[in-house]
Amino acid sequence: MAQIPFVHDHDFEYGQVEVLAPGIRRLTARNPSAFTYHGTGTYIIGTGTVAVIDPGPADPAHLDALMRGLEGEHISHILVTHCHLDHSPGARVLQAACDVPTFAFGPHGTVSEHREESAEEGVDIDFDPDVRLAHGQRFTVGNLEVECIHTPGHTSNHMCFALPASGDVFSGDHVMAWSTSVIIPPDGNMADYLNSLQLMLERNDKCYWPTHGPALRAPTAYVEALIAHRYQRMDDILELIALESMGIPKMVAPLYPGLDPRLIGAASRSILASLLFLIDKGKIEASGDTPLDSAYRRLV
Repeated sequence: MAQIPFVHDHDFEYGQVEVLAPGIRRLTARNPSAFTYHGTGTYIIGTGTVAVIDPGPADPAHLDALMRGLEGEHISHILVTHCHLDHSPGARVLQAACDVPTFAFGPHGTVSEHREESAEEGVDIDFDPDVRLAHGQRFTVGNLEVECIHTPGHTSNHMCFALPASGDVFSGDHVMAWSTSVIIPPDGNMADYLNSLQLMLERNDKCYWPTHGPALRAPTAYVEALIAHRYQRMDDILELIALESMGIPKMVAPLYPGLDPRLIGAASRSILASLLFLIDKGKIEASGDTPLDSAYRRLV
């Protein structure tokens, strides 16, 4: 399997708005899990007039700490990378406190997600931004210029936000330093994800600030490793089903040895995303009533 140079060291303090770089601050929510690492990192960009990126879960303590940390400053934008439950519900709490519009690509693309997988990866189906943003669109927050990068894959509405002047990108769940992203069909899509990673490679930004975990300060080689990892995973699937048809439950253990039991459901659906990609490429076929219950056979 292609090796990804994960970064697990993450310095932070709950309840404190921490300065990370000029014009970049972060407040970490106390919602650690197998999906969120130590918790949701709510970013603040700008000084005086600021934007808040990913307000996080609807946690009053987290939002109270955010408002205290921004006392005397003006929030002009609430930006949301996507509407999983660990990213967007706090936007409504924050909006009620400061009467500021929300900005995002749009609402979630489908409501048929498997909400039982985890509280964090469930969908905030009520989220619909006040302002819908387009890929390549730019706007200002005080003296900062912000660029929108539509990066579907993890979800169809995933949006990253870049600061072109400094080369910083707030990468949401699209690229994280500590873990790969979960791709859960039908809204998550492997082809979209790979295309979005390629898009990020072509930008050549300097630093990624994911919503979970530490910064990624050498993103180019890391994103290349993410792409190689996904193609290697699909090669492993093809090898696994070369001699016999196989269902997803039987694939999990050989593809993910030593997997945290909490992640079996997410791994199963990431395998499904790879299988659907391979079906579209004409490399395998499925037989069964539903994708998760089907048996998969290699064609070429």
